[in-house]
Amino acid sequence: QVQLVESGGGLVQAGGSLRLSCAASGRTFSTRAMGWFRQAPGKEREFVSAISSSGGSTYYADSVKGRFSISRDNAKRAVYLQMNSLKPEDTAVYFCAARNTYNIRTSTNEYNYWGQGTQVTVSS
Repeated sequence: QVQLVESGGGLVQAGGSLRLSCAASGRTFSTRAMGWFRQAPGKEREFVSAISSSGGSTYYADSVKGRFSISRDNAKRAVYLQMNSLKPEDTAVYFCAARNTYNIRTSTNEYNYWGQGTQVTVSS
């Protein structure tokens, strides 16, 4: 079993930055690919970014490419999402998710564990 706890959300002006963190429990963190997803009110949950278990591979949604950066620290059992040049359309609840295997996927169906989410609000 894996428990995920996100932190770092908040209110920021357009053009600002936030760094989200996700702390994971369990000894298998280093074997799991991790992802960030987001869900805006009235919309489906969508893929944002993912990182392989080793951290050697990353992938981004086109909407955040060049602005967001994902990283992980396996010793600390944590994954991060650095968000720069934030836009009002980035406003959403951001979720951390873990897979049962090492490689990256972008579909919510491919992830086995989810955090509770952290709210990010970008004002114009």
